[in-house]
Amino acid sequence: MRLLLVRHGQTPSNLKHLLDTGAPGPGLTPLGQEQAAALPEALATERIGALFASTLVRTQLTAAPLAAATGLEVRVRDGLREVAAGDLEMRGDEDAAAVYMSTAFAWSAGDTGRRMPGGENGVEALGRFDAVVAEAARTGADTVAMVSHGAMIRTWVAARADNVDVEYAADHPLGNTGVVVLSGSPDRGWRALVWEGRPLGPEGDFPSDSGPAGEAAPGA
Repeated sequence: MRLLLVRHGQTPSNLKHLLDTGAPGPGLTPLGQEQAAALPEALATERIGALFASTLVRTQLTAAPLAAATGLEVRVRDGLREVAAGDLEMRGDEDAAAVYMSTAFAWSAGDTGRRMPGGENGVEALGRFDAVVAEAARTGADTVAMVSHGAMIRTWVAARADNVDVEYAADHPLGNTGVVVLSGSPDRGWRALVWEGRPLGPEGDFPSDSGPAGEAAPGA
């Protein structure tokens, strides 16, 4: 299966660098709306067979133009929501951001028992995302797009893709509507093919029948 993980468009909280992870969350800025509108063209070479988004409003608004262009229903799943900030919610200081990302990347490195202060641990966060990916695989679609969140995508890919480690994920933040393309399956594992326009090598043991890797739409 070809898996397209798309970060949502820009939000007002992104501009303020806030850890805004609660539901339903903010909508999109005017730029975020433009970014969402650009997704269908950016992913025009992909034969998307199923489309998912998180329960937070910003991902559903980002997925809407893609749904309109493809005629697909947006399947809204809580498992795709952002890593819950817990006690760090709505903080925008550097210390809070450092604790948040270091905890999430610790999960990617295998320390899944560590808990976000006042929030979830890695078993819970990665497990809920895994469950939606498994559901997507059961649809039988060759290519699936999921509109999710920056920290969640980076954390999950670093944990599950055999060619992306924590160092790479930490050094490559995703812009708004940035796309990570993977190939594989829940049973065989995953290989990242493209990280926001950057090729990560050949597909190797994870062939795909879909078109070429989609470039990321312009981000913030």
